[in-house]
Amino acid sequence: MDHVERIVEQWNRERPDLDVAPMALIGRLGRLARAWSREMEATFARHGLNAASFDLLATLRRAGPPYALSPGALIEATMVTSGTITNRIDRLVAAGLVERRPNPQDGRGFLVSLTPEGFSRIDACVTDHVATQARLVAPLDAADRAALEALLRKAAGTT
Repeated sequence: MDHVERIVEQWNRERPDLDVAPMALIGRLGRLARAWSREMEATFARHGLNAASFDLLATLRRAGPPYALSPGALIEATMVTSGTITNRIDRLVAAGLVERRPNPQDGRGFLVSLTPEGFSRIDACVTDHVATQARLVAPLDAADRAALEALLRKAAGTT
């Protein structure tokens, strides 16, 4: 019996009037997400990054050449507030991984772009990140992964 099963068993004993089955599912998902996040954070740390810096650099990298986006596009892609994105940009500018450039289509605005060091760093990190993710899901075969992904989309209401 694992930790989640013990908790459910205790609630079933103490509150048999409640259906605590959702607690088991949500508890397992939460524990799995935390465990996988720790593994991914370790991968980011090996490259001098954290999840927030990885997210911003990866967003710029997958945008394609010239690997530059406006702060508004970064906010939309990363789903954080303008204050948060400004703080992340400032830290990455200080680290030499991104730079602010004038936006040729908006004289008052600027673009955030990868520096050569930022491009190299995110390329190396994303290679290791994908390997980490593959290792994490390795216990599931392709059919299991497809089924789980479909179930998670359904639970999220995105099917």
